[in-house]
Amino acid sequence: MNNAINDSALSAAGRFGRFSYLAWNCLIALVAILIGGGLAAIFPNLLMNMETGNFGSGAIIFGIIYIAVLYFTFVFAIRRLHDRNHSGWLSLLFLVPIANILIALYLVFAPGDAQSNSYGAPRPTAGWESVLAWIYIILMLLAIVGGIGAALMGQ
Repeated sequence: MNNAINDSALSAAGRFGRFSYLAWNCLIALVAILIGGGLAAIFPNLLMNMETGNFGSGAIIFGIIYIAVLYFTFVFAIRRLHDRNHSGWLSLLFLVPIANILIALYLVFAPGDAQSNSYGAPRPTAGWESVLAWIYIILMLLAIVGGIGAALMGQ
């Protein structure tokens, strides 16, 4: 059973409510963008050598960033599934086309158990997590509206 003192958000053990799940996904995306974008801005030839067209040594760095983001995406999904009293193994549905969209929607919209379950007591959402979750929701809505607008302008 988890207690608040030993509950690390970067561990698959424990539970995440909807806002905590969104906030931590937003945070990992922002960190990856800042690191990747910063490296690309400082070292423009890091990912690809523009003169030869070959991949640069930075492709390995970007691959490591991608693997880290993928790992934490699964950790956060497992914690969210625990909040619904489901096994973390269901997170493997992210690897199945169409099912990945359905599981993502389920994790975002399904409410967690209000009481303790097999994975412990509900984890309270920190204030900064709520703020970051709302920012993430607004950015996603703007991306959807922008995508629709771009599609309509292209016709």
